Amino acid sequence: MGLFGKLFQGRSAPTAFSTPPNTRAYAIGDVHGRLDLLSELLSKIDKDRQQRPTSRDYTIFLGDLIDRGPQSAEVIDYLLRARSTLNQPIFLAGNHEEMLLRILRNDGRQLAEWLNYGGRQCVESYGIDAAALLHISPEAAQQRLRAAIPAAHLEFIASFADSFRLGDYLFVHAGIRPGIAVEEQTIADLHWIREDFLDSPARYPFMVIHGHTISSGPDEQHNRIGIDTGAYSSGILTALCLEGTERRYITT
Repeated sequence: MGLFGKLFQGRSAPTAFSTPPNTRAYAIGDVHGRLDLLSELLSKIDKDRQQRPTSRDYTIFLGDLIDRGPQSAEVIDYLLRARSTLNQPIFLAGNHEEMLLRILRNDGRQLAEWLNYGGRQCVESYGIDAAALLHISPEAAQQRLRAAIPAAHLEFIASFADSFRLGDYLFVHAGIRPGIAVEEQTIADLHWIREDFLDSPARYPFMVIHGHTISSGPDEQHNRIGIDTGAYSSGILTALCLEGTERRYITT
């Protein structure tokens, strides 16, 4: 069954969720092409680190770095260059990264759906006329996208993980399917699930930290915390800081 499966089935939820000793995590919600907000938030996190030194900390991006906002290309380029200066960076894949890679790899037929779902802003940030893509074949559109998006950007996005566990916290983009061991979760659920996860009263042996579903502020429940505050339209990008049993928020 594996360690995660045993934990999921054999442990009840702890009374107080905690990171490992002397460890801090900054989880960042869906950026969606807002480089201005990302750079502002990372500056605030750096200031927080300086004011509250700790021996080890992580910077965890919960996916959907791209689409909807105007600067997908710039966000990816910024994070590629910043990786060496970020403390223990963890990049998780969201459904928007999945859609881009799927279109480039094997399913150009989903191009129109993706463009309407936020992909238009992404391709335009790479200098591509989104409308023109719809007037050529899926194969030609794939070729045009591959020519415009740097290989380093695609390799970076393809390297994103699907989940990350730290102490009593599980970090994912969308959520998990209740009743299924962590190691048996499908990529589709980790990237896309909504109501079956959001509405579930299930208690897990961890607190799930997720993005994907927009809320006006942090959505704290007994089994999950959602931190997608709709940055691309609201101007509010949220980070959840976890340290020991304490949690606090840093926002733009």
